[in-house]
Amino acid sequence: MIDRYTRPEMAAIWNRRAYFEYQRQVELAVVRAWAKFGKIPLEDCELIQRASFTLERIDEIEREADHETNAFVTALAESLGPESRWLHLGLTSSDVLDTAGALQLRAALDQIGARLRRVESAVARLALKHRRTAMIGRSHGMHAEPISFRFKLANWIAELRRTAVRLAAARDSIAVGKIAGSVGTHANVPPRVEEAACAELALGVAPVASQILQRDRHAEALCALALCASTLDKFATEIRHLQRNEVAELEEPFETSRHGSSSMPHKRNPARSERISGLARVVRANAQVGLENVALWHERDISHSSAERIVLVDSTTLVDYMLWLFAGIMEGLAVYPQRMRENLDLTRGQIFSQAAMLELVESGMNRQEAYDLVRAECHAAAATGEHLHGLLARHPQVIRHIEPERLAAVFDIERHLLHVDEAFARLGLNQLDSTPLKGADELD
Repeated sequence: MIDRYTRPEMAAIWNRRAYFEYQRQVELAVVRAWAKFGKIPLEDCELIQRASFTLERIDEIEREADHETNAFVTALAESLGPESRWLHLGLTSSDVLDTAGALQLRAALDQIGARLRRVESAVARLALKHRRTAMIGRSHGMHAEPISFRFKLANWIAELRRTAVRLAAARDSIAVGKIAGSVGTHANVPPRVEEAACAELALGVAPVASQILQRDRHAEALCALALCASTLDKFATEIRHLQRNEVAELEEPFETSRHGSSSMPHKRNPARSERISGLARVVRANAQVGLENVALWHERDISHSSAERIVLVDSTTLVDYMLWLFAGIMEGLAVYPQRMRENLDLTRGQIFSQAAMLELVESGMNRQEAYDLVRAECHAAAATGEHLHGLLARHPQVIRHIEPERLAAVFDIERHLLHVDEAFARLGLNQLDSTPLKGADELD
């Protein structure tokens, strides 16, 4: 964990004391399971539930033993009396580490799920607020055809919901325990003890395992986190572009006390969005580590362990932070509808070229001829600054094929946005009104 990018809720899950506390919960659940089936006396089971540890003592033992789990179990045992002999009965290290790790990852993914819901709520509120705000849609970074800001955000909401489904699936996949012994055969700890212990911990039971839970589960979680980070990167990149001075349609929150540059007092940089894009690169790289950890030797080697101590903690912590940061961006996002309307007319009507071409086709002109005609007039509009509507209105072939009223209708933004609210209906967020959208030629 890097403190700068760690929220308190996630720090509470992954700090070092919590790491061993989750293991303590597993050890005690197994003791209770053994006691349930008569292997451990009930009075000893009750005494063992008081087992405790200190980080200092674990460290002291590990410096000599060079084995973390043995150091932890020894530290627990030292807090007890003769009943300590029942600790770690029939277990291997990974029984404890992987089951405790499942508890931690489940808690972390639950925390991320809560953050994700806040982000979706913020995006939906903004979309409903700007449901009649028209803007230009872009492809290849260039002006394409009109959309609404609401429609852009509808795409974001749909993607956030897919993200939630992926994270929930990863959460369910990882929320299983494994108490099956050194190679997973239950030779020294029967399946019923595993089932009882996992039930105590509200975990599922891995149907089959080796010495470890299979690492495709962890890879799935890391990949779901990488996709979540990439989604946030996509949104942040959009904001970064739309905040550029020459675009100026959106702006991330910029408090009066905030500084944009150490040298240029005027700067209002999209630094929070840039931070999200930067951290997404780390989370995506971590997913590769998860995939590499799937292929281990035989019933288990330990090459995954050191890497997981970094990538599982960092990916969950970073995604949690990124969601927290992006929720704040969306809740304070400045939207400039006037600038959006101005940008709609930046190309002097060329954004209606397809509608003009199709109108000519429907009026009887060959499609390629219509395409070439409109393309030539678009080039003229770009060269002269004259509006495409005026150029087409004077063209002899256009006059022959299209009445003036029909040509004027080509340049009506409503024509292009007639169906965009269907996206919100499909998302279950359809709160419509009949207010016409305003284009660049209808400025207040």
